[in-house]
Amino acid sequence: MSDSFEHNARLIGERWPAMLPRLLAEDSDALQADLVEGLGSTLSVGGIQLTSRHDRTREAELQAASLPEVPVVHVYGCGLGDLQQVLLARPGLQRLHVHILNGALFKLVLQLLEQPWLADPRVELLYAGDLQEIQLPFFALPAELVLADEHNAKIRDRLISETHLTFNNRLFAGDTAQLAERLAAVEPWVLVDTDVAQLFASQPGRETLVIATGPSLEQHYSALRSLAEGAERPLLICVDTAYLPLQRQGIQVDLVVSIDQRISTRHLPAAGSAGTALVYLPLADPQVLEGWQGPRYVGYSASPVFAQMRQRIARSQLHGGGSVIHPAVDLAVKMGARRITLFGADFAFPLDRTHAGWQDGDLGPQLQLARHWVLDGNGQRVKTQLNFRSYLCELERYIANHPEVAFFNTSRSGAMISGTAWHKDFVQ
Repeated sequence: MSDSFEHNARLIGERWPAMLPRLLAEDSDALQADLVEGLGSTLSVGGIQLTSRHDRTREAELQAASLPEVPVVHVYGCGLGDLQQVLLARPGLQRLHVHILNGALFKLVLQLLEQPWLADPRVELLYAGDLQEIQLPFFALPAELVLADEHNAKIRDRLISETHLTFNNRLFAGDTAQLAERLAAVEPWVLVDTDVAQLFASQPGRETLVIATGPSLEQHYSALRSLAEGAERPLLICVDTAYLPLQRQGIQVDLVVSIDQRISTRHLPAAGSAGTALVYLPLADPQVLEGWQGPRYVGYSASPVFAQMRQRIARSQLHGGGSVIHPAVDLAVKMGARRITLFGADFAFPLDRTHAGWQDGDLGPQLQLARHWVLDGNGQRVKTQLNFRSYLCELERYIANHPEVAFFNTSRSGAMISGTAWHKDFVQ
């Protein structure tokens, strides 16, 4: 045990006694760590530099400058301690919460360098994953967003989603020519179609299935067919990309939800749609609307893209979180469901597939391009993409905000969804 680790461990044991055994149990020896030198030096772990190799202090000052001068600040990731020291130099800072994103990495740093910030009474130290939600305002150290371990992965996903929010929303500001053209084309349909609010409270207490297009859906075709044909049929709501695969399996859903301007008649063909209601947002393809044989219902999300149309045409709102799964689930809740079972809500690429019923790459990036991971229902890493992780975060937040509804998941091969229980009749 190094002298620096003894000193750091003593401070942690005195201030956060419950944390010290956890840190001692971390396997820092498993990390591939190297010294990287430039004008200065830093540590590289698994090929990821923790800080600048030229001027760590100047880098920390730039990072700190992005945070407001407020009494309480949160830092995610411990780095080499540079950002903590810079922030603690602020005279107005009353509390600095430092959230560990990789326990083994933090232990390694404690073995190599003394961390004087641990002694400052304004510091609170905790594992990021011990909390369910991110805290604001924050700075997340970029290297540790890559190196975050399994325990802290959920918080990592929320941090990345929050960091990317402004960038991701840039295409939906409501002022792009392409969106304006689509809105104008759909407005005649919005004027004549039924407000989605007519569906609200129409199915109080009815067992409801919300079906997405994750690869695990293919494991449940037979069960869904039996349920759809049963005497006590549950309410079946699917997302747009799941409609055709289900139709091919002889499974007729009650409602299909669509929000994306890229969804066409290829995904929602008119043939066989007479028994299914279409719930859409006003970016839908007019050709889909024109051909649809069943009832049509229209609503909005809170997106600014619909701001002007909302002023002209009053329609009710469904929850939006970036994916069609969010308004589909919200529709189920608003219709009166108190038990919702999710099928194909994988938010990942399990079973070496991207989607059920579609070829690799048909609905987005190919499997080989997946560079990120999320934990599945068995606690193992499964490939995914960044937007899927953001969609998962938003669904988990929605579930947390609706404790009156019981949510069930049906496959351990997809992402673990916080707030859901495993459905004993379907889980695989």
